[in-house]
Amino acid sequence: MPYAHITGWGMYVPKKVLTNDDLSKMVDTNDKWIRERTGIRERHIAAPGHSSSYLGVKASTEALKVANLAPSELDMIICATSTPDYLFPSTASIIQDKLGASKAGAFDLLAACTGFVYALNMGAQLIRSGSVKNVLVVGAETYSRYINWSDRSTCILFGDGAGAFVLRASDIPGGVMQSVLHSDGSGANMLSIPGGGSAHPTSELTVHAAMHYVQMNGSEVFRFATRVMAQSTIEVTKASGWKVEDLSLIIPHQANYRIIDSAARSLKLPIEKFMINVDRYGNTSAASIPIATVEAVQAGRLKPHDKVVFVGFGGGLTWGALSAEWSGALLPADNLRSGWYEPLARVRSIFLRVRRVVEGIFADRRS
Repeated sequence: MPYAHITGWGMYVPKKVLTNDDLSKMVDTNDKWIRERTGIRERHIAAPGHSSSYLGVKASTEALKVANLAPSELDMIICATSTPDYLFPSTASIIQDKLGASKAGAFDLLAACTGFVYALNMGAQLIRSGSVKNVLVVGAETYSRYINWSDRSTCILFGDGAGAFVLRASDIPGGVMQSVLHSDGSGANMLSIPGGGSAHPTSELTVHAAMHYVQMNGSEVFRFATRVMAQSTIEVTKASGWKVEDLSLIIPHQANYRIIDSAARSLKLPIEKFMINVDRYGNTSAASIPIATVEAVQAGRLKPHDKVVFVGFGGGLTWGALSAEWSGALLPADNLRSGWYEPLARVRSIFLRVRRVVEGIFADRRS
């Protein structure tokens, strides 16, 4: 069974920056109030005419460059988004065309802010099945199009952006390890855009009732998020045969600094173990985890062989986590099965398999 390695990563955020001071001129709020409650001080807003696919193509192009992979070599494109260009066709198909990925299948995945974790797991499973070798996973959002700019409870939170990973098949152990995915539809009304679907088709009534904007029960979402972030991190770490303290870095969905801080305290980990950039981008939904990952790599906080957990939560309600041994851009190279590297790769493969068996035995004994 092949392994799915993350060998490329890229991000894109629009040039326009909307600060808390800018927002204070639009609604009854101020910089101190926003920062104390969310940790956010600014967010990026897409230019007119720049849709989620536009942002997604920008991030994907960067990811493909890092992976040294041509678009024509992609087998599948998965786009996690809650703000698609259209109800259909899929945003992934538009990205596929704009990239020139002529051989790739493409589809969208909607799991709100948990979407990138779901999509990354889906891409890894496709590779493990042997049906594909190269997968592009994109998280792209333009939430500014769905925000009621007179509602201070939601307009302060969201920003636009996109991030992308390239997954590649390899015989070398590592890459994506385990995932845990959850949903509780009984909380669907806690975070939603109620208008525009088959339940409430677009009409004069839905427009006047502001049903096409994000609606959120902030206090309930906060309670839900602080509970499931730590819970799913523990779940996926245990499933991987690791201990929480073994993790080099946790990259959470960037919704609110207080939620991340609460998760750190629940896990008894220093806040430095978490990658945090919510202050500069706000909540970019399915794009937040890949954007934070790119910045973690750029800052030297994520290196080859590091143990990392991606953890998210969002509307649905959905939540989940995915563990990975970070590959970097070195594995798997095009010459992986040839030359001097092949015997070294086989030795390393055997060693890692034995290590995982031993770690699993000790993990079972501890539990």
